[in-house]
Amino acid sequence: MPKVTFKGNPVTLVGPELKVGDAAPDFSVVDNALAPVTLATYAGKVKIISAVPSLDTPVCDTETRRFNQEAASLPGEVVVLTVSLDLPFAQKRWCGAAGIDKVVTLSDYRDRSFGTKYGVLIDELKLLSRSIFVLDRNNSIRYIQHVPEVTQEPDYAAVIAEAKKLL
Repeated sequence: MPKVTFKGNPVTLVGPELKVGDAAPDFSVVDNALAPVTLATYAGKVKIISAVPSLDTPVCDTETRRFNQEAASLPGEVVVLTVSLDLPFAQKRWCGAAGIDKVVTLSDYRDRSFGTKYGVLIDELKLLSRSIFVLDRNNSIRYIQHVPEVTQEPDYAAVIAEAKKLL
């Protein structure tokens, strides 16, 4: 499993350790209107999936705003999804206040299906670890970035470069 810390303290990630080349596990989350969302919702698209602990924290706020800016320059066949355990109502409120219009926020609050199937649920905190998965149009995992310290930002350039390779 990836070594991940939160404020310097090691944490335990629940679920499998996925590898590049693996088929992306399907999951069931909900959008801001409580509608179910699975991988099939974005069939045929390149997917950047950003898992974050909570949109209401400074680093997650910064990360999601940055991906929103990056998404504006990506073609329509790329979708940027941000998954957290925040309630859909909180995600919708946050997106409205932050002017997020390119990133799709999704909530894993119901059964933590994304967190446990992607191996990013932090056992001690019951939050998602800061991780990014880039999936090709066939839902094969082509890139994974587990940010070693949850309170730090990811390498945005690497993520965008990997997604662009799939176009």
